[in-house]
Amino acid sequence: MVTDTHRAIETVWRIEAPRLIAGLTRVVRDLGAAEELAQDALVAALEQWPVDGVPDNPGAWLMTTAKRRAIDRIRRDETYRRKLAEAGRDLTETSPDIGALVAEDDGIGDDLLRLVFVACHPVLSAEARAALTLRLLGGLTTDEIARAFLVPEPTVAQRIVRAKKTLAAAKVPFEVPMGDELASRLSSVLEVVYLIFNEGYSATAGDDWMRPALCEDALRLGRVLARLAPREPEVHGLVALMEIQASRSAARTGPGGEPILLADQNRARWDQLLVRRGLTALRRAESLTGDRPGPYVLQAAIAACHARARHFEDTDWERIAGLYEGLAQATPSPVVELNRAVALSMAYGPEAGLDLLDQLMAFPALRDYHLMPSARGDFLVRLGRSAEARAEFERAASLTRNERERTLLLDRAAACDR
Repeated sequence: MVTDTHRAIETVWRIEAPRLIAGLTRVVRDLGAAEELAQDALVAALEQWPVDGVPDNPGAWLMTTAKRRAIDRIRRDETYRRKLAEAGRDLTETSPDIGALVAEDDGIGDDLLRLVFVACHPVLSAEARAALTLRLLGGLTTDEIARAFLVPEPTVAQRIVRAKKTLAAAKVPFEVPMGDELASRLSSVLEVVYLIFNEGYSATAGDDWMRPALCEDALRLGRVLARLAPREPEVHGLVALMEIQASRSAARTGPGGEPILLADQNRARWDQLLVRRGLTALRRAESLTGDRPGPYVLQAAIAACHARARHFEDTDWERIAGLYEGLAQATPSPVVELNRAVALSMAYGPEAGLDLLDQLMAFPALRDYHLMPSARGDFLVRLGRSAEARAEFERAASLTRNERERTLLLDRAAACDR
């Protein structure tokens, strides 16, 4: 049936689009043109596959079709002969051989890695990098990205268009950076993937506590990146962190979608397959990292402490506090210090956490950060200072933009009276 064929096309497109765009970008050296050619191939599939059937190698069919269109475009260019020699060296004017094309694209992993570094180039804003990465590598439509981040579709469309123009104007090369540049550029890539994951894991705004589809997209991107860069410990560290965090998803919300705090979660609902995958990725990262683990490896080690504890009371909070101290040295940040305060309060008592929070009040970035009064409220509850705790929870509720989290914080404030 046509509907079944269309469903097959949609599935194939989700899988093949990133590799298709990556391969075409290598050919035409223009990200915007590559995406247009890929879309042309998709249109051709929508026209032909319902009639002729889905080909045995749909990815190769799409690449063949797109490269034919690329050659047609180059032929119309005034510098046809020079560009044809570069872009179509293995193609003839007759129909290309599918087997030859598949062989040519054996290095498609390299092209995907190049595309990752282009889409996440630091010349773009974090929002633009996330949108472009989800579009090119996640296979999401503009509408899907807009709904995921709760922003208008035209806003996302503009971000993507401007991002392509910015990359073209900056003449960003289609290559994997080398030497000292690699570390900083890889950091940008990992930042984008983790930004996408975090927005799915704890939505900053809206009516839902979580958006699992975004977590899944980030995990898929992370796993692809781990295959493309197998010797990079921070890549495996980020994958380990996301796998372990994602393992708790089913236990983080109640029947009505309400948030469930870590201490109250039913750990039997944690996905043990994801836990095992995360711990395996962490071991891989630690074997590559040496004596100075990076921030993602450290965060994954913290997540592993929670994953290994069968009950909340079994958590090794002293080790977690030590890991946060290492993380604070690796990447100094007020938010890391806030998390360290929570770990200190669990390891050594709420007074220890409260002392550090008092010091953090000097950071402007934390004054309107809702988790600051939330943590303070928790420490005060444990110290029996209920009236002060209530005020902190109410302040935290006024600062969050997530409706589920606001309800949770107001409930905690009300509980202080009881």
